[in-house]
Amino acid sequence: MGKVYETIDDRVAQFIRKQKLFFVATAPLAADGLINLSPKGLDSFRILDEKTVAYLDLTGSGIETIAHAKENGRITVMFCAFEGPPNILRLYGQAEPLEPDHADFASLRELFPHTPGTRSIVRIHVSRIADSCGFAVPKYEFVEERSTLIDYSVQKGPQGMVDYRRENNTTSLDGLKGLDNFEGATAD
Repeated sequence: MGKVYETIDDRVAQFIRKQKLFFVATAPLAADGLINLSPKGLDSFRILDEKTVAYLDLTGSGIETIAHAKENGRITVMFCAFEGPPNILRLYGQAEPLEPDHADFASLRELFPHTPGTRSIVRIHVSRIADSCGFAVPKYEFVEERSTLIDYSVQKGPQGMVDYRRENNTTSLDGLKGLDNFEGATAD
């Protein structure tokens, strides 16, 4: 039923590229800390090599993933087949949040489409790749991407997004450190 892969091979990469939605899970080290699970969409995921992936992190109301990654790096990314044959794929690894002042940010940013509201890129060094059956995952038909987050970012403008991040992305719900650089990718 399930299989563990040594690398992101062609079959795994093809499956990932077909998905319109993925989920990111992180947790703080504290036993009473809040586990975070975030859905991600748009054209925001890239395979960098057979053991490294990245996704575009857009401004949101929280900063849990970034804060957890800064504290301990643990992350799981999950893809589910909602169309076609059933499958669930998980990528386990160490997350590295790259804010716009990071040396690798600009070159990685070029791999993604222009997306207003970009605040960082999360690069993941994958240590385990595994799939499972997905037999209980329902089938859904993709209709379209939502534009609400992008529209909101455009409406707020660059300075409005800086102010929003400063107000909402400083610390996680558990009080862990969030963003260092509130400027974000203001060129977007």
